Amino acid sequence: MFIFLIVISAAFYVLYVWDFSLVLLIVVIALPVLMFIMTLITKKLITVSLNVKETTAAKNEPFDIQLSISNRSIFPVAKAEAFIEYYNIFNNQINYFEIHFPIQQRNSQLMTFQLESKFCGIINISTAEINIYDPLRIFKFRIGKNIGDDIVILPEGHSIRACPGSCDMSSDESTAFSEHRTGDDPSEIFDLRGFVDGDKLNRVHWKLSSKSDELIVKDFGMPIDSRTALFLNLRCSENSEYTLPIYDTLIEALVSLSQFLIENERAHTIIYYSASESCFVQRRVDSGESLSEAVSELLVSLGDDLSFRPPEEFLPECVEKSFTSFTFITAEQDKKAFDYIDREISSEIKNAVVVVKDEASAEIARDCCPSLSVTPVVIGRISSSVKDIEL
Repeated sequence: MFIFLIVISAAFYVLYVWDFSLVLLIVVIALPVLMFIMTLITKKLITVSLNVKETTAAKNEPFDIQLSISNRSIFPVAKAEAFIEYYNIFNNQINYFEIHFPIQQRNSQLMTFQLESKFCGIINISTAEINIYDPLRIFKFRIGKNIGDDIVILPEGHSIRACPGSCDMSSDESTAFSEHRTGDDPSEIFDLRGFVDGDKLNRVHWKLSSKSDELIVKDFGMPIDSRTALFLNLRCSENSEYTLPIYDTLIEALVSLSQFLIENERAHTIIYYSASESCFVQRRVDSGESLSEAVSELLVSLGDDLSFRPPEEFLPECVEKSFTSFTFITAEQDKKAFDYIDREISSEIKNAVVVVKDEASAEIARDCCPSLSVTPVVIGRISSSVKDIEL
């Protein structure tokens, strides 16, 4: 349209000999040059940043994203636009939205908008591009691209019905004892109390009893340093709308089982593949704080390519192969991994928690490994799927 205006002005200058036609032609030709120079200067003096306010967020809870723009020039920008893209690294399905705004001269402005995620993982947020226009909307300059940040969306724990393992393979040199239950380990005194009928005489604390008017009995401690392992296999060949829910369910199944063990005073080990370290790592978990740290480390360690070594590559290198309970959490019905666990891992309890898409897949998964106790978990239905599993 502006080129058409220049053509009209040129024709007006040719047809009319007045000075006004010449002045009009010069102004019309010079105006876009002036707009170009002014907007180019403005572009050089604008800085942009995109930051996520928090490092972590809960599922289905909004979190703030801040777009900061500083304009040090004397020229305002009537129209600017930003194209924001974001995706969860578990499926790389990119979503977009755009915002339009003016930019004031010699001013810094902060725009805050919110997002939320239905699934755990890492949300990567960046600017596909940020553009400014001159006042006549003739020229467009890009002032920012691929500026961004990410945020960790934490998984939720689900209440499950499980059975604490009845077998006891706790270490003879255990240093962890229950704070709520008595046991038979004489190396740790749980409590002192008065004698009641049925107490064994070898538990009487004779020294204290001699100083009081009644017999004092020792309750021994219960070792809780059992060798329990939760092995998370994050390999997933699914490439569909189920991919993200499967990853979400895998991690939340791990968290839910770990929370159950913590509630029952069962210190345990979480094993997973760390993409950032290019190896399998083992994290000891004995409290909610240590579980939160382990899960955060797991999520932060993930890479965009989601390349994971198969679990059977780790198990031969594992120093500890004797467990009280060993639970393999997976979405892949990997016969090679199942066979290796059955053959090489020594444990009275061996579980395979298999995440599946639907009930039909669950029926198939139940027969995927007769040698292990298989528990199919339908995506998004952890509490109802994990029933009476023994850990």
